[in-house]
Amino acid sequence: MMRGIRGATTVERNDQKEIREATQELLQIILQENAICTEDLVSAIFTVTPDLNADFPASSARAIGWQLVPLLCSTEIPVPGALPHCIRVLLHVNTNRCQRDIRHIFLRNAVILRKDLIEADSSS
Repeated sequence: MMRGIRGATTVERNDQKEIREATQELLQIILQENAICTEDLVSAIFTVTPDLNADFPASSARAIGWQLVPLLCSTEIPVPGALPHCIRVLLHVNTNRCQRDIRHIFLRNAVILRKDLIEADSSS
């Protein structure tokens, strides 16, 4: 069966190296926390806030071996007051895990995006 896994992280600056490192960290943690491998990935959609254009998050994924995974990048809707310098991902994965066992990962300043998931994880 296929499931969606969400994740997000932030960077301090619009810098290619920072974007690459933060994206790779996020992706590696998502794979580890959900016990999945690259072969389980169906596709990934990345978004970045309008203040990030120094690199494509998909390039970061390719650099860690995601050559055969269909990847797409887009700009997030510029909602006033939204979290800046944010990289988001939606992974589609083949897994036998039920939805309640999927671990969505929010790092750095992005933890504020889904406080409900962070609180649920800490109470279990």
